[in-house]
Amino acid sequence: MAVPKELYNAKFVDYIESLKILYLVDDKFKMICDDYCKTRLKADKFKKKFEKHFQHKLECDNLSKELEDEILIYLIRKG
Repeated sequence: MAVPKELYNAKFVDYIESLKILYLVDDKFKMICDDYCKTRLKADKFKKKFEKHFQHKLECDNLSKELEDEILIYLIRKG
């Protein structure tokens, strides 16, 4: 049974050997680690969704501002 890649991070780097051993022999520790990995994956998934939606929001905001300017220019020329 391999140690999940999410556990190989900067916070645990000084303890990686102990982490590997405990993950394999201590069921409670393994459960905590597995829960951590699941939540880490969910957080990463939501972060990607947020970034995607935020990018779309920025694009819409920019387009909206451009269209506002275009409407004003049109109104000024035709008014």
